[in-house]
Amino acid sequence: MIKDKKFIQRQKEKLEQEKSDIENSLKSFATKDKKLTGDWDTKFPQFNSSDLEDSSDEVEEYENLLPIEFSLEKRLNAVNTALNNIKEEKYGYCIKCEKEIPVERLEAHPSAQTCNQCDSKK
Repeated sequence: MIKDKKFIQRQKEKLEQEKSDIENSLKSFATKDKKLTGDWDTKFPQFNSSDLEDSSDEVEEYENLLPIEFSLEKRLNAVNTALNNIKEEKYGYCIKCEKEIPVERLEAHPSAQTCNQCDSKK
């Protein structure tokens, strides 16, 4: 188990900052889903025009934002999982093989849930 409390605290601070950054990014084009925890809904852009060209641009913009929303939700979920693991003192263990994740990997990717070996098996 990673017992260096200073390391864990630094990781927690990094994760909290990343969580804030991701949520701010999501808020710029989406709203939290009130029914599904951890889910966001992309807002349909309004270009304030009845022009058909603007309507198609709105649809295109919406379609471009959906994969960004999905990617950010996935990252946010990983960050929340890592923060929860810190709280439960389970941080730093691979979810596949249960071995300790190298500190170097956690420093580079604080929300990592797998060790290098298991990650390369994807």
